[in-house]
Amino acid sequence: MARVAVVTDSTADLAPDVAAAHGIRVVPLTVRFGNEEFRAGEDLSTEQFWERMLTPGTPIPRTAAPSPGDFCRAFQAAFSTGAEAIVCPVAGSTISATLQSAQLAARELPEREIHVIDTASTSMATGFPAILAAEMADAGMTAADVVAAVRRRMADIDLFVAVDSLDYLRKNGRLSAAATAIGTVLAIKPIITVRDGVITLAEKMRTRAKARERVVQLITERPLERLAIMHTPTSTGAEVEAFRAAILDRAPGSMDPAAVSIGLIGASTGPHLGPDLMGAVFMRRA
Repeated sequence: MARVAVVTDSTADLAPDVAAAHGIRVVPLTVRFGNEEFRAGEDLSTEQFWERMLTPGTPIPRTAAPSPGDFCRAFQAAFSTGAEAIVCPVAGSTISATLQSAQLAARELPEREIHVIDTASTSMATGFPAILAAEMADAGMTAADVVAAVRRRMADIDLFVAVDSLDYLRKNGRLSAAATAIGTVLAIKPIITVRDGVITLAEKMRTRAKARERVVQLITERPLERLAIMHTPTSTGAEVEAFRAAILDRAPGSMDPAAVSIGLIGASTGPHLGPDLMGAVFMRRA
């Protein structure tokens, strides 16, 4: 049976230890602060990114997708260590050019079995499919079966994030000026989600507390299988714990604590969402 390797991109917001534990190769996006460039997760850690991001006067960071060559090198590295097939879930094609780069890289290796999956989302909504793929590969499933199963489960994955401002999404070209103006004029606290691969303003609340409360309500409408709480360093440990506890207290049924993670939004996603947010990516029970 084919040995299946998993490759993803750094928008997946996988902590380095998590990626390593699952044997997932992560292809980094480029993060730019003015004229300085860094590879997310390689020469710019999540903690270093936020230290720069929160420094007064720092230019608004921009991101650039990996090149096809970056993916090609990752694919070849996986094959050189014994992989016979690759499953590669990446950020949504309408969110990033990453998918196109991965597809072009796969075409450069036509004799190899490489499956590139458009997750139609970002952050741990790409990370969860990568983890699922790795778990299924470890269980001995073929690459084709892994791809089919991951695509089925992607329908159960969703995200809601309460942000303080839409400015970063607009300035990075991820949200229309009209949608941003709604938040600015009305002084609302937006709730962001992704629908059909498009970053969307889901709801508008009047205060940060109400926005976060509404996010908890949206997440706990159905039983949960996996939960990844995502935040920025501007939230205190007490705020993060209260948010986690509220979700676990209200989610129907019970959750395995091992299926709950807490992490900082990474250097590939943070530039688009800004420094003040709280939310989660979650997978509902099938």
